[in-house]
Amino acid sequence: MKSLMNTALGLSLVVAGATAASAGELTIATVNNGHMIEMQKLTPKFEEANPGITVNWVTLDEGTLRSRVTTDITTKGGQFDIMTIGMYEAPIWGSRGWLEPLDFGADYDVDDILPAMRGGLSHEGNLYAAPFYGESSMIMYRKDLMDAAGMEMPDNPSWGHVADAAAAMTDKDAGQYGICLRGKPGWGDNMAFLTTMANSFGAQWFNEDWTPALDSPAWNHAVNFYVDLLNNYGPPGSSANSFNEILALMNEGKCGMWIDATIAASFLTNENMAYAQAPQAVTTRGANWLWAWSLAVPSGTKQKEDAMKFMEWATSKDYIELVAETNGWGAVPTGTRQSTYDNPNFQAAAAFADAELKAILSAQPENSTQNPSPYVGVQFAAIPEFQAIGTAVGQQMTAALAGDISVEEALANAQEAADREMKKAGYY
Repeated sequence: MKSLMNTALGLSLVVAGATAASAGELTIATVNNGHMIEMQKLTPKFEEANPGITVNWVTLDEGTLRSRVTTDITTKGGQFDIMTIGMYEAPIWGSRGWLEPLDFGADYDVDDILPAMRGGLSHEGNLYAAPFYGESSMIMYRKDLMDAAGMEMPDNPSWGHVADAAAAMTDKDAGQYGICLRGKPGWGDNMAFLTTMANSFGAQWFNEDWTPALDSPAWNHAVNFYVDLLNNYGPPGSSANSFNEILALMNEGKCGMWIDATIAASFLTNENMAYAQAPQAVTTRGANWLWAWSLAVPSGTKQKEDAMKFMEWATSKDYIELVAETNGWGAVPTGTRQSTYDNPNFQAAAAFADAELKAILSAQPENSTQNPSPYVGVQFAAIPEFQAIGTAVGQQMTAALAGDISVEEALANAQEAADREMKKAGYY
């Protein structure tokens, strides 16, 4: 069965690649998050306004998307006219000439895009991806459960306080767990969360000489805390959970607290949700991430003009207004434009607005660790080698969470994998 499914998937991607070469047809690779699914639903509006252009979608989970678009752009596969990428890929791929620089008209108002988002998607002043939605990370919790447990949740609480709150809200007999966190392996999955947690414990990916620092006491402390927290107060099977799985658990009332992407607040349905800034251990530096899911055009596409036209539409102020008209202001893509946060309709509809913007503005990609480090990035290191390193480390952390190996073994294996990649790349 698995072989047949893989064959079918392979054939579908071959078809997608052939479609991308057809005049007037755009093939877009995207992530299966709520805002991107909504964009697909609204795409007929774009097609109606632009006769002759049709849009085909390839929708994938985060890990698969990252793998597919990376393979396609590095091999010049040409399967996609538009790719959904983020702050890690945009400046690196742009600097290598793999992406088309963006040059939209004055009506697009690029200056309205939050500076943190523009900066993270640019290289040498050139914007290489248009942010569809942006995010940091924060605490999202059920205030009714927190109150019933006799607890409060301030901004930037200690991780010890978070553990106490998780313990107080856990009732396993009732199927209620105090905390849900990512466990699924991936440099942008479990490691996005775990890196911010480790940052707050004083850890970092690399020392100033680019030597991997995953065998440090700070990493050990952070990962042991993470494993114990989820094993004691998290739901069963946490090692397989990513964004969508935890969102479902939250909306089913099975989790009291979730620390993850601010964008999740748009999709939380319980009326008792409240928000606080990310936890800290010894520092708030690097405790909350910065990311933007964005649209980019690979160089060499035969559909550049149409692709740019779609991207300009899908990331514009008018598109945000369209979503508001369709689904209400509480459902618009956030984290990208100052005008969204200035809009009184959005402020009235989105209880999370102030917390989200505060988190985004507080993230510091160039100053994300307690001790000096040579890299830029909060939840990643902006070097080409990081994707392979982060993927390998993520697998080790998942194995530790699942109980297959100890935290100490996981970190030793992670250190060895990172050291091997950095030596191979010639850093030392």
